[in-house]
Amino acid sequence: MISKLPTVLKPLAYAVALIAVANLPSLAGFARAEAAAPHGVTVINPDAHFAEGPVWYRDKLYYVEYDRNTISTWDGTKNAIFWTKPGCGPSAVITTAQGEFLTTCYDSGTIGRIAADGSDLPPYTQDKAGQRFIGPNDFAPDHRGGIYFTCSGTAPGPVIDGKIFYLAADGSITQVADNVHSANGIAVSNDGKILYAIETEAHRLLQFAIAPDGSLSGRRVFLDLDELTQHVVHIYPDGVKIDSHGDIFIGQNPRDPHARLAGTIFIVNADGTLLRRLHLPSPGVPNFAFSPDERTLYVTALDQLDKAPYHGKVYALPSR
Repeated sequence: MISKLPTVLKPLAYAVALIAVANLPSLAGFARAEAAAPHGVTVINPDAHFAEGPVWYRDKLYYVEYDRNTISTWDGTKNAIFWTKPGCGPSAVITTAQGEFLTTCYDSGTIGRIAADGSDLPPYTQDKAGQRFIGPNDFAPDHRGGIYFTCSGTAPGPVIDGKIFYLAADGSITQVADNVHSANGIAVSNDGKILYAIETEAHRLLQFAIAPDGSLSGRRVFLDLDELTQHVVHIYPDGVKIDSHGDIFIGQNPRDPHARLAGTIFIVNADGTLLRRLHLPSPGVPNFAFSPDERTLYVTALDQLDKAPYHGKVYALPSR
């Protein structure tokens, strides 16, 4: 999630950029990513207001709507509101080993806790050192009943103050990384040994080694999205998920709705090699979740990038 996006590119500058791109033949392969959406795409919510951070749980898709301050569900037939809290500004939802739900309240700086019936529980407001959360953003479960979550820090820009926290199974919260440039999407590898974390403002995906106690080490840049796309335009990566094959899906939220490669989800392997792309008509494709059989990808998407109500959609499409 990127809150309160900056003003889009001025028309003249954008036109110049398009002319420059058109004269670079090596970019032809990426230009094709702006073709029509793949077959089988359906819209399961045509009126979402900054839908984000989805998860599939017990025959339902759960997703947040930031501008509505809600967690919504889709049961295969209809959408319904599961929970709402004014002032939260939710950006992701996840379930815990205890059967609760958590949501990153981006605006209020808390981790909301919700019982299985949708009732409020006392939120998490700080880590065990007394440090409060600035811009809680996204979640990733590990294999020990714990959950990593990112905090983006102050508003998008030059300040590098994003952090990563670890919520252990016993409920304790510890900071495990800092100085992440607008920390955003996050995912744990299938073997539980690697944590991937998006640096939106740096246009890249970081990689950390996970220790048995959940701490992180060996920080390095795993993938630069601008390099991957041959610098067609700055890519602002957002969400990241990993399927059972180990393929890494990377969403994005561009600053310009007309940007080259807008609406494109990138899929790479564990070496960072581009495998394929998925493309949707909406320019912002920040996050997604897999169906239980992984044949379907549910994508939270944005059509209105720069102001409330951040109108968008929720799509279902074949993942391969």
